[in-house]
Amino acid sequence: MPTAAPETNPSRRNIHFLPLRKRSQAPLATFERELLALLPRLRRFARALARDANDADDLLQVALERALKARSQWQAGTRLDAWTMRIVRNCWIDEARSRIRRARTFAPQEEIDTLGSDAQRDIERHVELQQVDRAMNTLPREQREAIALVLVEGLAYREAAEMLSVPMGTLTSRVTRGRHALIQMLEAP
Repeated sequence: MPTAAPETNPSRRNIHFLPLRKRSQAPLATFERELLALLPRLRRFARALARDANDADDLLQVALERALKARSQWQAGTRLDAWTMRIVRNCWIDEARSRIRRARTFAPQEEIDTLGSDAQRDIERHVELQQVDRAMNTLPREQREAIALVLVEGLAYREAAEMLSVPMGTLTSRVTRGRHALIQMLEAP
């Protein structure tokens, strides 16, 4: 019985037989690459808003879903970080409103994971981070947002003011008051 000649027409080649490595190494689009690079900053901002690691992770997931669904609304050449942080902030506002409606409280904040390898240094760093976290949590929402954007994320005052839709003087005042309050709380015995 004669055997059929192998198929040589490239248009009939089945792509599913390509090695997995070649398919998985396809370059990510610019949007996805930039969004991946922003994840640590977005998580810190979500953490500053939510005050709880689990709530921050949930907030970030919702915000990323919205960003991916609305990616056609983002204009290339504009600041993706400002656009996504605004989405995170809007998601947090939505969540805060729904919490009020549900009159539901969340479990206490979980401990922060320790960094580094030296046990004593880890303990000291952990205590310091807890103190800063507690101090941040006592600030009013407006000051906490301003501090998170300007001092933690390093945004310029003008960018942060635009993101929060407030005049630059208002943002400056919030940052100054928040910074002074944090210093007083952290220096108190």
